[in-house]
Amino acid sequence: MFKKTKISLAPESWYLALLGFAEHFRTSSPPKIRLCVHCLQAVFQFKPPQRVEARTHLQLGSVLYHHTKNSELARSHLEKAWFISQQIPQFEDVKFEAASLLSELYCQQNLVDSAKPLLRKAIQISQQTPYWHCRLLFQLAQLHTLEKDLVSACDLLGVGAEYARVVGSEYTRYCNLDLLLMERKLGEVHPLLTLCGTIVENWQGNPIQKESLRVFFLVLQVTHYLDAGQVKSVKPCLKQLQQCIQTISTLHDDEILPSNPADLFHWLPKEHMCVLVYLVTVMHSMQAGYLEKAQKYTDKALMQLEKLKMLDSSPILSTFQVILLEHIIMCRLVTGHKATALQEISQVCQLCQQSPRLFTNHAAQLHTLLGLYCISVNCMDNAEAQFTAALRLTTHQELWAFIVTNLASVYIREGNRHQELYSLLERINPDHNFPVSSHCLRAAAFYIRGLLSFFQGRYNEAKRFLRETLKMSNAEDLNRLTACSLVLLGHIFYVLGNHRESNNMVVPAMQLASKIPDMSVQLWSSALLKDLNKALGNTIDAHEAAQMHQNFSQQLLQDHIAACSLPEHNLISWTDGPPPGQFQAQNGPTSSLASLL
Repeated sequence: MFKKTKISLAPESWYLALLGFAEHFRTSSPPKIRLCVHCLQAVFQFKPPQRVEARTHLQLGSVLYHHTKNSELARSHLEKAWFISQQIPQFEDVKFEAASLLSELYCQQNLVDSAKPLLRKAIQISQQTPYWHCRLLFQLAQLHTLEKDLVSACDLLGVGAEYARVVGSEYTRYCNLDLLLMERKLGEVHPLLTLCGTIVENWQGNPIQKESLRVFFLVLQVTHYLDAGQVKSVKPCLKQLQQCIQTISTLHDDEILPSNPADLFHWLPKEHMCVLVYLVTVMHSMQAGYLEKAQKYTDKALMQLEKLKMLDSSPILSTFQVILLEHIIMCRLVTGHKATALQEISQVCQLCQQSPRLFTNHAAQLHTLLGLYCISVNCMDNAEAQFTAALRLTTHQELWAFIVTNLASVYIREGNRHQELYSLLERINPDHNFPVSSHCLRAAAFYIRGLLSFFQGRYNEAKRFLRETLKMSNAEDLNRLTACSLVLLGHIFYVLGNHRESNNMVVPAMQLASKIPDMSVQLWSSALLKDLNKALGNTIDAHEAAQMHQNFSQQLLQDHIAACSLPEHNLISWTDGPPPGQFQAQNGPTSSLASLL
């Protein structure tokens, strides 16, 4: 990491010795960061030349930023490195690395207005340094993307693509072109993805760069399908992505160095790519209803993240960790592990407390998760408050539709919020102008309509909506929606006295719910199976179903009591501002175990 500086005189022994000690302490296991910092700070005692001074400020800023929480001191050193290096000719590496790190630190401190002009100036003066020019353009584009300013982001990426073409870097140009897909609507992306896929496959270049580009393209393709709720359609792309990351993990970065400086740009380190592939696999598994698989890949990803974070405090690692936790929390709520889910929600709060930027980007998701938790423990007033807070904070259309769908389910359960409910349902009408392109969310909107019609006793209408949900969920292997629709249809047929048809719905619902596993659908199905078998005269099967229902009830009750007794349960009252840091212990459960029917 620490480079020896070329100075006009022969390198002084004091400098080489301090640099060697600093690097030794930094790379110790575990790293001895305080001693490393002391060695670097000692360099200033010798009144070093400007080049050594600037580089040492950069090294100190980098060590403090990546290995400590002293962001103010890191910022001070990086600002000095940036200021001094601008006065030194032919000192590009220090100058632009300082600018890049400093703008990253500004963003972490929510000082976006300081980061933007810094990056613009660095971009302006880096045009003769292709690697840094491309990297800084990407960094500013990413900043605009986080602010949802996709027009500015795409303008910068267009500049990057043209610059890469001029300097002869096809690899970096394709990275820019792939990212330009972000601005497109889902319906317009398909042909562009096909074109980009052909370009990537036909590109002849450095093997590791080609695989890196393939990972980049396939991640975009997979996330496009997942955003569209197309869980079955994405499978071939996801399989290619998983094979590609296995290939790239066997290649060594230094095997073949590109001759063009602009080609030295990497969109993401190889180790981070591995975590990202785990992450999109978890996203797919959760949407498809393979919750044990989601747990397996979450464990792998979190283990990898812990190892990486010991040596690297890159903000993207914390972002990956938060997104992984958000998905596994939803899985826990489905599988009947509410207490664990609540503790993981608290963990997300703690991560967000460490980074204002992270909290800004994930506050709506946090309130949404708390709303889902509140539903699971039958705290409906709190659920409504959490979903309302989430709607206030989000600008993301798919998340908005997801929140509205769940808020509608709260109003249906409460049974006395007709005006608010109908207002919501008009905004997510699956038959007319559905607000997002997501196949999964549209199927869920049909289910919500079916649920409302069931509670209102309009059974034929309910059956129509639920059959539409089934058709859509079967088309894309949305297993949880399929299980929910089947058990609700089974309940409708039971109420109508059609026991055979009810049994034909409930048995596969139970099988699918056991495979997921979905505890609430298992509870619901076992209750229906008990009554159905009793009505059909199947005494032994009725007794077996009653025993299953008793077991599921006991598991859910114990988990319910455990969750509501945790101090973190008080999070359900938090609806504004940053997440609370301390929790008061509960005396006992504050809500009853709701009927899941």
